[in-house]
Amino acid sequence: MDLGLKGKKAVITGGTVGIGLAIAEGLAREGCDLLLVGRDGARADAEAARIGATFGVTARGISADVATAKGCDAAIAAAGDIDILINNAGTGSNETILEAEDAKWQYYWDLHVMAAVRLARGLVPGMKRRGGGAVVHNASICAVQPLWYEPIYNTTKAALMMFSKTLANEVVGDNIRVNTVNPGLVLTPDWIKTAKQIAGEEGYEAHLQAVADEAGGMKRFAAPEEVAAFIVFLCSDKASYSTGSTYFVDGGWLKSV
Repeated sequence: MDLGLKGKKAVITGGTVGIGLAIAEGLAREGCDLLLVGRDGARADAEAARIGATFGVTARGISADVATAKGCDAAIAAAGDIDILINNAGTGSNETILEAEDAKWQYYWDLHVMAAVRLARGLVPGMKRRGGGAVVHNASICAVQPLWYEPIYNTTKAALMMFSKTLANEVVGDNIRVNTVNPGLVLTPDWIKTAKQIAGEEGYEAHLQAVADEAGGMKRFAAPEEVAAFIVFLCSDKASYSTGSTYFVDGGWLKSV
């Protein structure tokens, strides 16, 4: 299926590893030109060069921490006018509400929410100039089905989901579609690293399977490419009647309707 994305310009935050990198590859496969935003500039440059050579598109990397206003400004300046914005940068947390300090709450708020706000403010006007576009926010199943050990992550991802809905309402008349994807278990390097820390090299795979078994549904982790394929579709005109929605790509983990 031709998704009609050839020649579109896309920005992916957290685009150098995990789901973000899989999204970048999926968009490049459809002919999109890319800006990969990550904190590690060398990795961003290397992945951009690899993707550009592999798929024959223009791909650039930039070192920017979108948890800061300065980092968002750098990404906006490097991007120029674009068609697609993927707000993917994020990470899990581990704390209790009674023990977590203000600084930790603020960091995750800036990373998961204010980055999306600042990038929308800076990049949506360019989408309007180009006649429309698509914004996708990568949130989490934890936005509606919280995990007990990461209350800050749960809260900020829920806020991101609401921001996505309100942005969609604001720009619907400008031919800009805004949606959220809430993944479940996805086998990213972070999950593997944590599993090895807990269970060691010999036991990490069994640990991950135990996590998947407890989640239920399909009882497995998704590959990053499985989530990325859904997000790439949402960026395309094949999803032309979809805006202001939240989609769960969670293998049946969500326990509510």
